Amino acid sequence: MRDFVGKRYWLVGATEGLGLALARKLNAAGASVILSGRDETRLAEAVASLPIHARGVRCDVADRDSVKAAAREVGEIDGLVFLAGVYWPMKAQAWNAEQVEAMLDVNLIGAARVLGEVLPAMVARDRGHVVLTGSLSGFRGLPGAIGYAPSKAGVMSLAESMYADLQGTGVEVQLANPGFIRTRLTAKNDFKMPFIMEPEEAARDMFEHMCGDTFQRSFPTLFALFFRLARFLPDGIYYRIFG
Repeated sequence: MRDFVGKRYWLVGATEGLGLALARKLNAAGASVILSGRDETRLAEAVASLPIHARGVRCDVADRDSVKAAAREVGEIDGLVFLAGVYWPMKAQAWNAEQVEAMLDVNLIGAARVLGEVLPAMVARDRGHVVLTGSLSGFRGLPGAIGYAPSKAGVMSLAESMYADLQGTGVEVQLANPGFIRTRLTAKNDFKMPFIMEPEEAARDMFEHMCGDTFQRSFPTLFALFFRLARFLPDGIYYRIFG
């Protein structure tokens, strides 16, 4: 069981939804949390909703200078949780270049920007905890997921590569892959979302994962099992189901 008491965790993309719910869990476990997001009003409200040991640092992960400034202000941390993301449902036939690039830039390259400011110091100290947020949509290509699914697949591969390099060191890497969570992003969907979770429910699963020492957790369990098994289906069968 990981001890969070007195530890400093930077949650990037935590002004609402899963990020804020997870910040509450960490805060209740004794961690000091630094929340980041682009919207200063939402950020102030999120920090105010936490009872103790919380502060906000504005950060736009799509802007390298903003990330560098935020990292300097945050200072030395024990843990980083990257949750920032943007999403628009989109088929290839309705390709929106600006939105596709934004999903890749925020969800994947944004993670790389933040890690570039945080990970080298953790490696130098041989101590730290990094948690990246993937998605069940990242296991295999899905219809209507141009931009989002590739960005999350990239985050998942990034976490896997980091874990391969850093296992056995003092820097721990974990990956959480949630399914549908009821947020303003999933509110854009016009289809039935199976096994949709409330942010607090998803935060509970993610926090439980962070308390342990396993690398990867996908949830909700039954829904995640379907996606994990789908990786082994032949293309003809898979795309007959999902095409």
